[in-house]
Amino acid sequence: MFLRCTKRKKNGKEHCYWSIVENKRCASGKIVQRHVLYLGEINDQQQAAWQKSIEIFEVGQSKPRTVALFPEERVVETAEAEIVRIKLSGLQLRHPRQWGACWLACHLYEELQLDGFWAERLPPSRKGTRWDLVLQTLCAYRLIDPGSEWRLHRQWFESSAMADLLGADFGQLAEAHKLYDCHDLIVEHKSALFDHLSERWKDLFNAQFDILLYDLTSTYFESDPPFPEGDKRKHG
Repeated sequence: MFLRCTKRKKNGKEHCYWSIVENKRCASGKIVQRHVLYLGEINDQQQAAWQKSIEIFEVGQSKPRTVALFPEERVVETAEAEIVRIKLSGLQLRHPRQWGACWLACHLYEELQLDGFWAERLPPSRKGTRWDLVLQTLCAYRLIDPGSEWRLHRQWFESSAMADLLGADFGQLAEAHKLYDCHDLIVEHKSALFDHLSERWKDLFNAQFDILLYDLTSTYFESDPPFPEGDKRKHG
């Protein structure tokens, strides 16, 4: 882990905002960065204290060490010097990953045939980013435990089984900029998506309708004030 500084100018003054970031090695060998903790704007003394704490986590080593784990009652003959004896009766399962809800979300996604729909419209990027799988991850997150993209990147993805279910890792599905960029790619397919979902509803439930109402929670309007007296386009 290490400290990262992001500099921004505000009211003519430069401000430094700090985060604790860790490197994660993905299956492809690529190393991506995950934001562990946002510290905000801190002074030099606070920065030094955080840096010292991170050095304690690393135990003064530039690279992590690999050790062998064996039950304490088992005698093992090995040439490896780094052995840790563990007490099996004292092991506990904590913070397990969410599997069932993720599996169900993916199953519903496939029942709606959204996997095929988006695979045709969101081809992989030149760098190999599977935008269709990034979008599926976002949809599952919204269905299971709605929150911000930042929270998905920092917390939710690591506690879910999406990587196993989709056959992709953190670097392919949960990098922060990919989560935000994915929204821009789907806007042009909005009408086609509504047509597809309405047809799937008809097929799955033999539904008939003249008017279909849908949720507008994420819809917003842009305007250019000021407005004349009595105009409804105003704050509040």
